[in-house]
Amino acid sequence: MPLYEHVLIARQDLSNAQAEGLVEHFSTVLADNGGKVVASEYWGVKTMAYKINKNRKGHYAYLRTDAPSAAVQEMERLARLHDDVMRVLTVKVDAHEDGPSIQMQKREERDDRGPRGDRDDRGPRRERR
Repeated sequence: MPLYEHVLIARQDLSNAQAEGLVEHFSTVLADNGGKVVASEYWGVKTMAYKINKNRKGHYAYLRTDAPSAAVQEMERLARLHDDVMRVLTVKVDAHEDGPSIQMQKREERDDRGPRGDRDDRGPRRERR
């Protein structure tokens, strides 16, 4: 079966238990249609870059699934109809990564930026007059 990653954004005025309940609800929708949830993470309340439905923040949840496309389409359809869900992003992937997602890793563990050695190549700074 194809592998997918989903990110759900729920309204900010929900409690943590209600937001995690949404993840369980959509997990059962996938399971009822022949798919399975490999892993799920609750990322918490995060500030968004722009307002969605007059909300500045939202509860973020992440799902890794192994499901047929019909199950994913049904889950997305029900998420769009659900009043508490503001956005759903689904991405088809070739393979799931091991361990926690990049959002759940500590900044020291990521080390994806590399050295900042290009800072000295700019030349001398000129003073403004």
